[in-house]
Amino acid sequence: QVQLVESGGGLVQPGGSLRLSCVASGSIFSFNSMDWYRQAPGKERELVARIITGGGTNYADPVKGRFTISRDNAKNMVYLQMNSLKAEDTAVYYCSAFSSRIGMRYWGKGTLVTVSS
Repeated sequence: QVQLVESGGGLVQPGGSLRLSCVASGSIFSFNSMDWYRQAPGKERELVARIITGGGTNYADPVKGRFTISRDNAKNMVYLQMNSLKAEDTAVYYCSAFSSRIGMRYWGKGTLVTVSS
């Protein structure tokens, strides 16, 4: 069982930046992808960014050019650098890991990001 713990959320003004971190209790190298999702109040959870084992990345259209996902396999860490934040980025952000080998997706408990002046 892998546990994921997010940190780095908080209150930031529009145009500001935050860096989210996710630490895994085990090796992340074996996971096909490490993802960041978010869920805004009254909305469904949505994929924000994905980084696969080979290092390739995908981003949701609303965050392209503003967010950057990265991983450090040696430290079992995944990061989400968020720049030029907007009010509509306000949400709970979840770290997630997927393994096709065992058919499992793991979730962290989330960290709240609030963008407001």
